[in-house]
Amino acid sequence: MPRIWTETIAAHRDAVREATLDAAGALVAEHGLTGVTMSQIAQQSGIGRATLYKYFPDLDSVLVAWHERQVSAHLRHLAEIADRTEGAAARLHAVLAAYAGLSGRQGHSSDMAVVLHRGEHIARAHAHVTEFITELIREAVADGDVRDDCPPGELAAYCVNALAAASGLASKAGRDRLVRVTLAGLQPTCNCPSSLAALS
Repeated sequence: MPRIWTETIAAHRDAVREATLDAAGALVAEHGLTGVTMSQIAQQSGIGRATLYKYFPDLDSVLVAWHERQVSAHLRHLAEIADRTEGAAARLHAVLAAYAGLSGRQGHSSDMAVVLHRGEHIARAHAHVTEFITELIREAVADGDVRDDCPPGELAAYCVNALAAASGLASKAGRDRLVRVTLAGLQPTCNCPSSLAALS
């Protein structure tokens, strides 16, 4: 098969996928996860149902692909926040606050949450976030802003699991309190003031 033809097919496939996921996202925002159908996605995207089913066998596959794209965007967002924040303590605080905010925006019904969170992409994303926060904690430990009596990986797991509770908090004030409590658990074991204490 000629290369230009292969590239054209790949571009078409990508375009169909992106249009489908864009439509799914718009419909989820408008109707919620349980209010979306394949017919609505086809109509919203302008893609025929027969073509749509060539790429996605059912509604669950569309929603999982859409959710995977959302998760990837969230990971990029956290990395961007870290890149533009100066100082290890400030960087850690900013990333944890953003992570809590992202967790707090998850408004899936219990049935759909099971569907969306059972994919391998969630396990990969969880591992990536934990590794990312581990590195931020390691930097803050080196600066004396985080306790050094626990391995950074354990502290990162503590943060990720503690901030998962943000998914049940409706207000930013509640999420901010949760971040402060989480940061308090990271304080150095000595009585010395730290940059994290000042930030929280």
